Amino acid sequence: MKLLARFGAVGLSATALYAVLAFILGQGAHFAPVRASLTAYAAAAAYSYVAHKIVTFMSPGQHRSEAPRFLVATAAGFAVAYLAPAVLVGWLGLPPALPIVVTSLLVPVVNFVLLSRWVFADRARR
Repeated sequence: MKLLARFGAVGLSATALYAVLAFILGQGAHFAPVRASLTAYAAAAAYSYVAHKIVTFMSPGQHRSEAPRFLVATAAGFAVAYLAPAVLVGWLGLPPALPIVVTSLLVPVVNFVLLSRWVFADRARR
């Protein structure tokens, strides 16, 4: 339960960072929805790796093995961050806020599975 609580706290803060940046970049900086989403996602991903390694999983593992796995896991979320605005806004003409919500809900579920079972799995074996 503690692991899930830490994951939730880090995940919520990363998700909030993503959502705020995506909104600011899209509305204030006038980035296109896909560009705003991807830029915000990249910033949130960097924060997420460090926070999950240190806070959530307290992993003593090497960056040289965990960081590449994290990047692969993040690619799945990055795909969602790309496809959600491309499809929902670009193809379907829905409001730009909708892909932010979709990305913010779907990515954390996928991340927990991948991070706990693969990226930081060495921590669980110790």
